[in-house]
Amino acid sequence: MKTIFHKNIALMLLLALVPAAALAQYSDSITVTPVAQLAETQEKDSGNVRPVLSKYQENMKTKRHIQRIDRDISKTVFVPKGIWMMGATVNYRAWENENQNLLVLKDLDIDGHTFSVSPGFGYFIANNVAIGGRYNYNRNYFFLGNLDLNLGEDFNIALDDLYYLEHRHTGIFFVRTYMSLFGSKIMGFFSEVQAAYSQANGKNSTGRRDEAAGLNTFDGTYEKVHTVRLGFTPGVCAFINDYAAIEASIGVLGIDYNWSNYKNIHPDSTEYEYGKSKNGGVNFRFNLFSINIGMTFYL
Repeated sequence: MKTIFHKNIALMLLLALVPAAALAQYSDSITVTPVAQLAETQEKDSGNVRPVLSKYQENMKTKRHIQRIDRDISKTVFVPKGIWMMGATVNYRAWENENQNLLVLKDLDIDGHTFSVSPGFGYFIANNVAIGGRYNYNRNYFFLGNLDLNLGEDFNIALDDLYYLEHRHTGIFFVRTYMSLFGSKIMGFFSEVQAAYSQANGKNSTGRRDEAAGLNTFDGTYEKVHTVRLGFTPGVCAFINDYAAIEASIGVLGIDYNWSNYKNIHPDSTEYEYGKSKNGGVNFRFNLFSINIGMTFYL
């Protein structure tokens, strides 16, 4: 019985000494340097001072499963810090049709125009990063004097005296970032995040009022529309010299919310009917009809 007890004690001592011996052997090959001592131990490499890693830290670095990936993104300075940018776009389009026949449309009489102007400026607070503002004014006018839609003997529609006019004012704050195209100093991409608020005053009506002839078929609506919008606009630009660039952009992402107040007037009535509406939404789409092309100056 004593012999078995002595053998068990000897086996337990042997098992306790094996890990201790292995640890002592491993500690001879690895020196753990305290952080305070590591900060004091430095070497000079090409004029730069950097800390010396201990063998333990080097082993831990090589055993890491997650390594930093260098995506080799170009850091070319496309537009340097401290530059001002400014530009403006102007658009005017008018049309007029008088007594025109077009397929099933007869006696077409239309008059209208659209006008818009948009000055803006920005300042580069860092390399390739600019902040700025823009103001937009839009005027839309449309008048349909007469329109006859003839789809057969039993289906005819006649419209006349349709009128629409809108004035819209918009203020925009934007942040724009640039990225060089393949390291070029001439061609590059930009992305612009916009926060905008607009107010539009419009009126639409049908019929006419002729006091002399005692005729009053006027029926219409006066409306005031408020809109807030957050949008994302990518684009491309190309410098034609050191101070001017041609730009093209297209709206992609937009979050907008609209609320409006309106009042209606009816024939033979001097009182208004008041109403209101609200709507909003999110869209992510490429609208080829919203491509903007302009010129920007960098000073």
